[in-house]
Amino acid sequence: MKCVFTLCALALVAVLESGCSREVPGNRSAPSPAAVPVTVAVVTTRPVDRTLPIVGTLYAKDSALVSAEVEGKVERTLAEFGDRVKDGQELAWIDTDSYTALAHQAQARVEQAKALAHGAEQELHRQEALRKTGIAAPADLDGAEAQADQTRAALKAAEATLAVAQLNVDRSRIRAPFEAAVADRIASAGDFVRPGSPLFRIVNDGVLKFIAQAPESFAPQVVRDLPVVFTVDAHPGKRFEGRVFLISPQVNLTTRMFDFGALVPNAERLLKAGTFARGELILERAVPTRVVPIGAVLSSSGISRVFVVSGTTVQSRVVKTGRILGDRMEILSGVSDGESVVTSGHGKLAEGLTVEVRP
Repeated sequence: MKCVFTLCALALVAVLESGCSREVPGNRSAPSPAAVPVTVAVVTTRPVDRTLPIVGTLYAKDSALVSAEVEGKVERTLAEFGDRVKDGQELAWIDTDSYTALAHQAQARVEQAKALAHGAEQELHRQEALRKTGIAAPADLDGAEAQADQTRAALKAAEATLAVAQLNVDRSRIRAPFEAAVADRIASAGDFVRPGSPLFRIVNDGVLKFIAQAPESFAPQVVRDLPVVFTVDAHPGKRFEGRVFLISPQVNLTTRMFDFGALVPNAERLLKAGTFARGELILERAVPTRVVPIGAVLSSSGISRVFVVSGTTVQSRVVKTGRILGDRMEILSGVSDGESVVTSGHGKLAEGLTVEVRP
């Protein structure tokens, strides 16, 4: 019996020693995960123009359909499609010989009327002198006065006829109303035209109008003299500028947009009327704007996020984004200046993970 008790005691001691030598699973420390390598950039604020994207069409500032002002046959045309003409430059002649002859005839009638008027005046003076001496009869004086009045009226009528004839001579030579380019020659030499018949269509392409539209919510901000910057497909990479000079007083009921126009200098004639253009209206210069690299922003299901590095861990934040500014994204809310955001290595990131910032 004593022997059995001893054996049991020895077995119990062996079991206790074996249990003490094992590690307790609850006390084992879990290995820390490896830090995720990332690159970061600092949130900064930089001056950026506040703009409104626009598209529109270029139009000639001035255009005109030059028409005949007198009736007759077109003697000759002095300008052709594509020619550039100066203000007052002759474009065509219409029956100039006939109108010149009529002017000469009217001039002769004026000279004749002047002679008759002069003779009537002389006779009136003579009758007045005779009347004072009592030699002339009252009827003679009255007749002389009537004749003088009649010749004066005839002279005025002749002078008016001469003025019209000279005006027709001037109108028979068709002139450009302003400096422009000939967009179309409609009439040719030999054509018979009447007043109002179109002869040329000209456009002033030295200054163009850029007509675009803006949403009605921008009505208080779109004012005269604001700068407009745009590009056209014909000159890729070249930026053209203008300034707002007209604003429509009404909003389109269908689109809820209103038109505005900018004057664009075109001294080098690089731009053509009718060209489509796209650009932006600069509402305000150098506005402080918070930006981050585009690569720092992750977008999914309409929600934009960034990972902000705090110490050695990262925090996911929802941000409100604005415009794309080159390689930067405008951030309207969600981060502050000076914070560091992850720009690469997002694939393995999650809230609270440890990161290793690399250059």
